[in-house]
Amino acid sequence: MTWIGALARAFGRPRRPRLPALGFILFSVFLDVLALGIAIPVLPSLVQSLGHRGAGSAAGVLALFGSAFAAMTFLGSPFLGALSDSVGRRPVLLVSLAALGFDYLLMGCAPNLAWLFVGRVAAGLAGATGIVANAYIADTRTPDARAAAYAWGGAVWGLGFIVGPALGGWLGQHDLRLPFWCAAGLTLAGAIYGLVVLPESLPRERRAPFRLATANPLGALALLRSQPGLARLSAVWFLRWLAHAALSTLLVLYIANRFHLGPAWAGGAVALYGAFDILVQALLVRPVIARLGERGAMLAGLTFGCVALAVLGLAPAAWIFAIGLPFLAMIDLFAPAFMATVTRQAAPSEQGRLQGAVMTVQTCAQVIGPLLFGATYASFEAGAHPRLPGASFLIAACIFALSLVLASRLRSPAAGA
Repeated sequence: MTWIGALARAFGRPRRPRLPALGFILFSVFLDVLALGIAIPVLPSLVQSLGHRGAGSAAGVLALFGSAFAAMTFLGSPFLGALSDSVGRRPVLLVSLAALGFDYLLMGCAPNLAWLFVGRVAAGLAGATGIVANAYIADTRTPDARAAAYAWGGAVWGLGFIVGPALGGWLGQHDLRLPFWCAAGLTLAGAIYGLVVLPESLPRERRAPFRLATANPLGALALLRSQPGLARLSAVWFLRWLAHAALSTLLVLYIANRFHLGPAWAGGAVALYGAFDILVQALLVRPVIARLGERGAMLAGLTFGCVALAVLGLAPAAWIFAIGLPFLAMIDLFAPAFMATVTRQAAPSEQGRLQGAVMTVQTCAQVIGPLLFGATYASFEAGAHPRLPGASFLIAACIFALSLVLASRLRSPAAGA
C-alpha cells in the first residue's frame, strides 16, 4: 500500500526532541482534552439554540451525537492503531491532531444540527490521539513503570478538564460558537508543535506489516479473545465505560435542569471534578498500586464508582451533588492499573493494535451507553414514570457494581490476569 509508505516518509522521520518524549505525549493529551472540555459546557445550549429547546428533546439529540461519535471511533480505532504499528506512532498522532482541529472549525461554523452532526462524525473517525499516546507510553516505559506514566496521563487529562470546561463556560456566555473556534486553534497549534519536537518511539525493526484483516473491529476483538486474561479484562473495561456514558451524556444537562444552573456553573462542576482527578492521578495512584497491586487498585476504583454515582443520582440539592465529585474522581484509580495490566499481554509490535482493540471495546460501550441513558433520562424527565431525575446515574451505579463483581474474580496481574 504505497500511501502508507508516503505517510511514513512525510511525517515519520524522527526529529531530535526538544522535550522528553513523554513530555510531549502528555502535552498532546492535555491539548486534546482541553479542546474537548471547552466544548462540553456549550454543546447542550447550542443544540437547544438550533431547534431542540426542551430538555428531553435535547437529551435525545446529545445521545445521538454521542453514539455517532463513538460508532465512528469504533470503526476507526483498530485501523489507526494497526497503522501506528506499521508506520510509527508519530505520523498517526500528528495527522489525527490536525484532523480534529479542522473538525472543530467545522463545528464552529455549523449553521444547523446536520453540519454539527457531520463534525462529530469526522471527529470520531480521527480520534486516535489517546490510542497512540498509550501505545507510545508502552513503547518507551518498562511494564512496571507504565502504571505511573498512565497515571500522569490521567492527571494531565484532569488538568485539561479543569481548564477546558471553565474556559468553555466563560467563552460560551459571550458566544456559543467561540469555544469551538478556540478548541480548533489549540488543537492545530498542538499538531504544528508536535511536527517540530516529537520523535518516533517505534523503531523500524519492531514494526508490524499492515493487514486490513486485523485493522478492523472484528480483527481487533480477535486479539482480545486470543487470551482468557485479555477477554476478562475487556469485559470489565466495557462495563466501566458503559456506566461512564451516563456522565459524559447527561452531566451538564442534568445540572442545568435538576438544579437550574447555567453553563458557567456546569463548567465549574466539571472543572471541580477535574481538580479532584488530578489529585487522585498525581498523588494516589502510585502509592495505591504499590500497596494494593494493580488488581487491588482496579477494585478500589470500581468501588468508588458505585458510591459516587449513587450519590449523584440521589442528591436532592446541588451541594450534596458536589459531595459526590471527589468519590467520582476516585474512579480513576482503575484506568492506570488496567492499562498497565493489559499492556503486559501484547508484544511491542502489537501495542498499537492492542490499544485499538481496547478502544474498540470502549467505543462499543459508548455507542450503547448514550442511547440507554439518554432514553432513560428523557423518560423520567418527561414524567412517563414516577419522577426520578437521577435514574440514569443509579442504573450506572448498578453497572459499576456488576463490573466490580467481575473484576474481583480476576487473578493477580502477576499471574496473568
